[in-house]
Amino acid sequence: MTTDRLAPFRNQKYLNLETFKRDGRGVKTPVWFVLQENGAFYIYTEAESWKVKRIRRNPCVRVAPCDMRGNVTGTWQAATAQIVSGEEEQAANRLLDQKYFLKKLFNLLTKLNRHRRAMLKVELS
Repeated sequence: MTTDRLAPFRNQKYLNLETFKRDGRGVKTPVWFVLQENGAFYIYTEAESWKVKRIRRNPCVRVAPCDMRGNVTGTWQAATAQIVSGEEEQAANRLLDQKYFLKKLFNLLTKLNRHRRAMLKVELS
């Protein structure tokens, strides 16, 4: 994978993640993310969210840099997503905590509400 493909995502706060329904229609969601040196994007979300269910069924996704409202600011790129756990999940959580101050608040609320979270790893195709 070339660095050129990752350049539009560097120094961005939001990523538009498009997952696909059974009928092929895409569902676009702006999300917080962290880009790791190996070129993988990490995204955390509710474990029972529809995007997680769609990724379990179909790991093919598309990503593009965007603003907080989901307005795309770059080119869509094909990618593959998977749910990760263990040390990889913990390392990604630490990176997200460093990047987003508000994530620490969400971590607390998640514990209080006993919501489960999932960590998604997205790699460009």
